[in-house]
Amino acid sequence: MVYVETILKIIGIAYIAEFAAQITKDAGQGAISSKIELAGKIIILAMAIPILTVMIETVIKLIPS
Repeated sequence: MVYVETILKIIGIAYIAEFAAQITKDAGQGAISSKIELAGKIIILAMAIPILTVMIETVIKLIPS
């Protein structure tokens, strides 16, 4: 259930970042728009790290040693 909550937060951040980026592009501020998109991607990556580590650990456990 924790992963579902995190995924929903990530989706929300993606929508908000995309919305803000589009508003700034429409206002003629392309540089700020690209920074907003970058910040959104970094936040999403930071939030996804726990999920990625669990997936990697699962794959490692499946590999016979």
